[in-house]
Amino acid sequence: MLIKDQIVLVTGAGRGLGSELARAFAREGARLVLNYRSSESTARDLVAEIGADRALALRADVADAGQVAALVATATEHFGTPITTVINNALPDFSFNGDARAKAEGIDYTQFGAQFTGVIGGALNTIQATIPGMKEAGFGNIVNIGTNLFQNPVVPYHDYTAAKAALLSLTRTFAADLGPENIRVNMISGGLLRTTDASAATPEEVFELIAGSTPLRRVTSPAEFADAALLFASPWSRAVTGQNLVVDGGLVMN
Repeated sequence: MLIKDQIVLVTGAGRGLGSELARAFAREGARLVLNYRSSESTARDLVAEIGADRALALRADVADAGQVAALVATATEHFGTPITTVINNALPDFSFNGDARAKAEGIDYTQFGAQFTGVIGGALNTIQATIPGMKEAGFGNIVNIGTNLFQNPVVPYHDYTAAKAALLSLTRTFAADLGPENIRVNMISGGLLRTTDASAATPEEVFELIAGSTPLRRVTSPAEFADAALLFASPWSRAVTGQNLVVDGGLVMN
């Protein structure tokens, strides 16, 4: 299925990387369901930017299965056809400040639990809510947003990194389970992006250090990262599933 014929749900689309993911799909002609939890004004601004005929902003906490089911039902009714592509981008609350994060001897399991609920629980809820529509359409794409930190753990984001690593496992087991239904499940993993809400406070010298460590000699932008999602949603990757594509300028090589 061509991207222009797809209904794409982007979770956490109200700001940061989520907005760039939505813009990438909009540029290719897709119709968008822009999920947000607290960024209503920016999500609605994005609808105005894309066009109200092609984008719909809906609030839901993806960790709440009931809210996600209601979102999917509303979106399906609005567009008159099922959601065929899900981009699991939403994050639970997290402070991306390496100096302030708890080290190994001090981190509490409740912090891990919060990340697992948001990252794994959120992805599980969106996938399960959209599987019936994907089966009806005979086609489905799920793209989970990961991190290169579980291959290159340069900051002590223990809880966040563990949840994203578990999301990779879910990506692969769900790819095996859903493949017979022509539903593909893949992951895109990035590192520091220039610039999102998460990296806004990052010192310039850190950006320079990362850029100098990559073969491309630059820090990946949110727009560059978002473009990679188009590959997994396009017919060009119709035989690709269960994969993790690292998009960080070559900092981490598989």
